[in-house]
Amino acid sequence: MDQTPSKPKGYLSLVLHAHLPFVYHPEHDYIREENWLFEAITGAYIPLYTIFENLISDNVPFRITMSFTPPLCSMLTSRILQEKYAGYINKLIRLAEKETVRIKKDPVLLETAAMYLDKFQRYRTVFIDRCNGNLVKAFRELQDQGVLEIISSAATHGYFPNMQCNTNAVRAQIQIGVESYAKFFGRTPNGMWLPECGYYPGVEELLKEAGLKYFFTDTHGVLFAEPRPKYGVFAPIFCNNTNVAAFGRDVESSKSVWSSKVGYPGDPLYREFYRDIGFDADINYIKPFIDPNGERTYTGIKYYKITGDTDNKEPYIYDEALNRAFDHAGNFLYNRQKQVEHLESIMDRTPVIVAPYDAELFGHWWYEGPYWLNFLIRKIAFEQNSIKLVTPSDYLAEYPTNQKCEPCFSSWGQKGYSDVWLDSSNDWIYRHLHMIEAIMNECAIKYPNASGLLKRTLNQMVRELLLAESSDWAFIMKTGTMVEYAVRRTREHIANFLRLHNDIISNTIDETYLHSIETHNCIFSEVNYKVYA
Repeated sequence: MDQTPSKPKGYLSLVLHAHLPFVYHPEHDYIREENWLFEAITGAYIPLYTIFENLISDNVPFRITMSFTPPLCSMLTSRILQEKYAGYINKLIRLAEKETVRIKKDPVLLETAAMYLDKFQRYRTVFIDRCNGNLVKAFRELQDQGVLEIISSAATHGYFPNMQCNTNAVRAQIQIGVESYAKFFGRTPNGMWLPECGYYPGVEELLKEAGLKYFFTDTHGVLFAEPRPKYGVFAPIFCNNTNVAAFGRDVESSKSVWSSKVGYPGDPLYREFYRDIGFDADINYIKPFIDPNGERTYTGIKYYKITGDTDNKEPYIYDEALNRAFDHAGNFLYNRQKQVEHLESIMDRTPVIVAPYDAELFGHWWYEGPYWLNFLIRKIAFEQNSIKLVTPSDYLAEYPTNQKCEPCFSSWGQKGYSDVWLDSSNDWIYRHLHMIEAIMNECAIKYPNASGLLKRTLNQMVRELLLAESSDWAFIMKTGTMVEYAVRRTREHIANFLRLHNDIISNTIDETYLHSIETHNCIFSEVNYKVYA
């Protein structure tokens, strides 16, 4: 009997974008913004890694696409930050141990506290014993095993549409991002995550120049391409005059996962993110586990479920939430099956549904997200045969010929056309960024063969420029969270750049100052300023 599996009716491409801005403060034992990394490690990266490891152990076939940005990889491979995270998880374990004593008379909350204690202990074991503190290496091993396709991103997540007046600045973000990827993952990338899905016509030429084969846009980036794509967003298009493919995000599959209003994460049984004992517990009790200055912060221990649009939250029941995640995985798969059945009836090729998400959604913001993903992957593998998980590279290998179109300028985020990154709250930064981008171009041309102290200074100017260009600072200014830090970081990098430039002009390079910011802003150790020439 022929055992060859039947061809699926459609493909599903799940894409997880892992990114955080470069926050590195070795001069401090504690700084609140470094918790962004530690919370993401505990909430998302270790849970996702553990899920993938278990799937492999259980011989479950799957293919997932992930992007790891250079700033995130740089932080995850920093020995100093690895040691700080070990201290962070140890403190969480001590807090969870205290919690099992504090609430021992409440059996419902005690069960949740015991769950946290068990998880934190296991996460410490995974981080220290399994991964030796290096999660980049751990995910690289998953790519080498063939279950992940890891793609690159821009050097510091610079937002391309707001940089397009200086082509070399965009080129440098792309080239340095690709070089950083090769350093961390030992191969050249096939695809790139455009920061904030920010696309402008012509950027594909720079992607092609860097050897990249595909990228993603939000739905309207492909849907409103010229000419109109024959298959909508359910097949890639080749950007005009290149064979660089653009994959468009599917609205239906994306919204059901990322939206807290109409999607799964808002379900009443799921854990409420904002009710944390860092804010609920007595200050004298919780003080050793929050900001040393006494400012309350999130700890990750949360005892209540969403319940509904009310302040009277009911206790969180972990098993109930997992059962709901199982149901939601089945619902998501059912909807995708119906979707591909319809698409198959009107397309002359196998459709691909592209579903990209921020990786930090899974576990950090949506606590049950990794388990939902685990259930979904297992259901796809064993409970049906109409949908198959693929990566964009898999799809392009099967369909190497695609319609040629020009995507339209677009981003994701509110309104989809740069509103988040060009707003009255943050528009002041761009005149400064454009000025120092132009200065960097001029210096790269003026000093084609710099060496010694001059070369070090030019390379550090590149680092300061790249860090100032990070889209995260504009995003934070727009959303109104940690604005003071975002403004300070932007101003500091611009000021550092201008001082270094003035020192070159006046021939008074201060090696002590140079060394201090080389040590502090130490991303891209092998960067070469000539990329701006």
